[in-house]
Amino acid sequence: MQSVTIVLLGIVGMLLGWFFYSKFIAAKIFSLNDKFVTPAHELNDGTDYVPTNKIVLWGHHFTSVAGAAPIVGPAIAVYWGWVPAVLWVVFGTIFFAGVHDMGALWASARHKGQSMGALSASVIGKRSRSLFMVVIFLVLLMVNAVFGVVIANSFVAQPNAVFPAWTAIAVALVIGQLIKRQFSLIPMCIVGIIVLYASVYAGSYIPLSLPETMFGLTDKANWIIILFIYAAIASLLPVWMLLQPRDFINGMQLLVGLFLLYGAVFFAMPDITAPAFNTQTAVDTPSLIPLLFVTIACGAVSGFHGIVASGTSSKQLNKETDARFVGYLGAVGEGCLALITIVAVSGVALAASPEEWHEVYSHLGAGSVNAFITGGANLIQAGWGLPVEFSSTILAVMVVLFAGTTMDSGVRLQRYIIQEWGEIYNLNILKSGVIATLVAVATCLLLAFGAGGSSGGGGMIIWPLFGSTNQILASMTLLVISVMLIKMNRPAIYTLIPMTFVLVMAFFAGIIKLKEYFLAENYLLVFLDAVVLIVSVMVMLEAWSVISRFRREQKASV
Repeated sequence: MQSVTIVLLGIVGMLLGWFFYSKFIAAKIFSLNDKFVTPAHELNDGTDYVPTNKIVLWGHHFTSVAGAAPIVGPAIAVYWGWVPAVLWVVFGTIFFAGVHDMGALWASARHKGQSMGALSASVIGKRSRSLFMVVIFLVLLMVNAVFGVVIANSFVAQPNAVFPAWTAIAVALVIGQLIKRQFSLIPMCIVGIIVLYASVYAGSYIPLSLPETMFGLTDKANWIIILFIYAAIASLLPVWMLLQPRDFINGMQLLVGLFLLYGAVFFAMPDITAPAFNTQTAVDTPSLIPLLFVTIACGAVSGFHGIVASGTSSKQLNKETDARFVGYLGAVGEGCLALITIVAVSGVALAASPEEWHEVYSHLGAGSVNAFITGGANLIQAGWGLPVEFSSTILAVMVVLFAGTTMDSGVRLQRYIIQEWGEIYNLNILKSGVIATLVAVATCLLLAFGAGGSSGGGGMIIWPLFGSTNQILASMTLLVISVMLIKMNRPAIYTLIPMTFVLVMAFFAGIIKLKEYFLAENYLLVFLDAVVLIVSVMVMLEAWSVISRFRREQKASV
C-alpha cells in the first residue's frame, strides 16, 4: 500500500472532525459565547493572565502539548502494526482529544482560569480536588524530569542542535518585544522562521558541546542543571515575553516540518513496508489492547493536554469561542504529527523491505525517535532532494525544541499547582511565585539526581508509569467536564463515552503494569502505580455520588 492513501484518509477524517464535529460540540454542548468575559480580561495581570491573539495562543498551546510525545508514542506503537496505530490516532483526534482539549479550556475559563485539579472542588467536591492535584503533580514531575534528560541526551548526541535550540530562545525574546509593540504578526513570523532555519543550517557547521566532565559531573548532568535553571527563569517571565513567542515560532517551525514531510509523501509516494497487523511480535510483547491506548497518548488523547489547557492556555483566552480554534485545532495539529510519524517509520524511507523493517523493530520499544529522524530525513530527501544530514538536523532540532517548550510550560504549571496548594492550605510561603518555582525545580532535580545519581537520569525510573497515569488523568478531566455539563442540564454523552473508554483502557493497563513492576521487584513503581489507581477510583466514586445526588434533587424539585 502507498503511504499517500493513509495520509489522505487520515487528513480528510480529521478535517471533517474540525469543520463539522467541533462546530457541533462548541455550539450545542459547550455553548461557547463571545460575550463571556474570559479570565484573561477579568484578571489581566500582564504576567500570567494576558488576552492573546488566538493564532499566537494556538502556537503556544500546540507546541506545549506536543513535545516529543506524538512522535515517541506512535513510533513505538507501530510495532503492533500500522492499522491500529492509524485508527487510534485519527478517531482519537476527532472524538477524544479535540473534545477533551476544548472542554478543558472551556471548563477552566468558566472557573477563572483554575487548573482542572483546583476547579474540581467546586464541580465535584473538595476531597476530589486534593486527589486530582496529586495525579497532576505526579504527571508534571514525570514530564519535566524526563524531558530535561531527553533534551540533555539530544545535546550530547547531536551537538549540531545546540546552537539553533538556544538561538530560538533569542529570536522568541525579540519577537515578544515586537508583539508587545503591536508589530504585524505575519512579517515577524516569516523573519523568525528564516532566522531559525538559518541557525539550523549554521548549526551543522557550529557543533557546540560541554566538556565531558565539569564540576565533577558529566556533560549530560550539567546540561540538565542548565536546562532547569533556564526553565525556572522562563516560568517567572511574563507569558508575552518568552513563552508565547517561543511556542508560536516553534508552532510555525512544526508547520514547516509537516509541510516538508507531507509534501515528500505526495512527491515520492513511498510504499509501506511495515505490516498492517504485526504477527511476528516477540514472545514477551504485551497485548495490543489495552497497551496501544496508553502508548499513543499525545496524538490521540492525553491528560497532559488538560493540564496545559487549564493551566496556561485558559489564562490567555481572548474570547471563549477561541477555545475551539486553540483546543480542537491544536489536537488536529498534533494528530497530523502523529500520523506522519507513523508513515515515516512504516515505509521504505526507514526500511526497504518487510524483512528490514522487522530488523529495526525487533521488539516493542525499538525504533522510537531515532526511527522517526532516520525515516523522516530519508523521506524528505526522496521527496524534496534535500541532503539527509540537513534533514536529520531539522528533525532533531524540531524534537529538541518541542521537548523544550513542553518543559517550559511544565515548570510554569508546576509552579501554579504549588501556588494553588498555598491558597488552599493557607501556606503563605508557597503563594510566592519565586518560592513555588524553586520548589518545582527542586523536586525535579531531586528526582533526577536523587534517584539517578550523578547521571541525572532519575526521571527515567518512574517514566514507565507515564502512559497509564497520563490517560487516567485524561479520563478524570473528561469526568469533570461531564459533571459540569450534567449540572447545566446539557448532553454529557459526548464526553462520558470517551471518558469511559479511556478510563477502562488506562486502568487495565495500570493493573498489567502493576503486576509487571511487582514481578520485577520495583516496589517504588508498585507503590506509585497503586496510588494512581486508587486515587482514580476514589475520584470516580466521588463524582458518581455528586451526579446521583444532583439527579435526586432534580427529581425532588420536579
